[in-house]
Amino acid sequence: MIKKKNRFRVLGVMSGTSLDGVDLALIDFSIKSWKFKLLKTVTMPYPEKWFKALTKIYNQDIKKIREIDNSYTIFLGKTIKDFINDNQFKDIDFVSSHGHTAKHIPSDGISYQLGNLSSINSQYNLTTICDFRKQDVKLGGQGAPLVPIGDKILFSDYTACLNLGGFANISKQVKHERIAYDICSVNLVFNYLAQKKSMLYDINGELARSGNLLTSLFDKLNKIDFYNLPYPKSLGIEWNVKEIYPIIEEELKRSDLEDVIHTYLMHIVLKITDCFQDDDKVLVTGGGALNKFLIEILKSRTKADIILPSRDLINYKEALIFGLLGLLRFLNINNCLSSVTGASRDHCSGNIFDMK
Repeated sequence: MIKKKNRFRVLGVMSGTSLDGVDLALIDFSIKSWKFKLLKTVTMPYPEKWFKALTKIYNQDIKKIREIDNSYTIFLGKTIKDFINDNQFKDIDFVSSHGHTAKHIPSDGISYQLGNLSSINSQYNLTTICDFRKQDVKLGGQGAPLVPIGDKILFSDYTACLNLGGFANISKQVKHERIAYDICSVNLVFNYLAQKKSMLYDINGELARSGNLLTSLFDKLNKIDFYNLPYPKSLGIEWNVKEIYPIIEEELKRSDLEDVIHTYLMHIVLKITDCFQDDDKVLVTGGGALNKFLIEILKSRTKADIILPSRDLINYKEALIFGLLGLLRFLNINNCLSSVTGASRDHCSGNIFDMK
């Protein structure tokens, strides 16, 4: 059993909806001051087999997802083991893993993450903390977003934290309460369109930069009902399939792809900047922060101060914060905020699997 102490070395593990790969970050935490240091980071790209399987997994029934989960848990455990062995790490206190979202329909009481089975640590034999969303859904919450507790503890110098991943989400302190919610889909849609040009993603936003605004498409996207809902609210791939892709596919019948992706970028910039106050100091992370055209337009459409941190933090902030969620769980400190997820109360979530 791990002893309580003032410093911990935690391996945070995260797989996002845009399927860039498995992010792993070894972090040194000081719990007296809540300072952290990213000691070693890496993204392990998905083999083609897993990229294809995870792209379609939202469409599978729960029975099939559970079958896939067994294989994925073995794969994820081996990925973690290889990272530890390749770097010859000897002093990790525990692993804290988000897993990969297979289904997220909180209105139906469903949020299923792959890779959270008790067998995950059978290959590397370290205490592992995981499965952070399920308890929140049982308490009536969205099970997401979970990162805002980390924003509050680790990044309180900023008035807002914006993540540009598969989806955009924002976290802000409003008076004495943390609020957060998903804004719109970002990289999932960009990648969906780029792949039609045989590209994995729109490098630096160059496809979008070369396009022109389609006014009717812009107006149609802006009128989607989700944007009028109050927070807390969260999104999953299922929402893209129902609400975004049909609109885009219809437009592609008559318009150039470059114009469609340009228009979609302008749409998300509008929805994101609607969330800012003029005096906000905004920390921007996630893969979308590396999209030069997106950031240029974002900065040009708001008076808020848009701040991009180090590349390491841009890429690994979520792995860092899921490392923190595990540490909070170990210390029995609440790591889920009801003001963010809509759960009936703040709570401390996550399963702890001890060494085998």
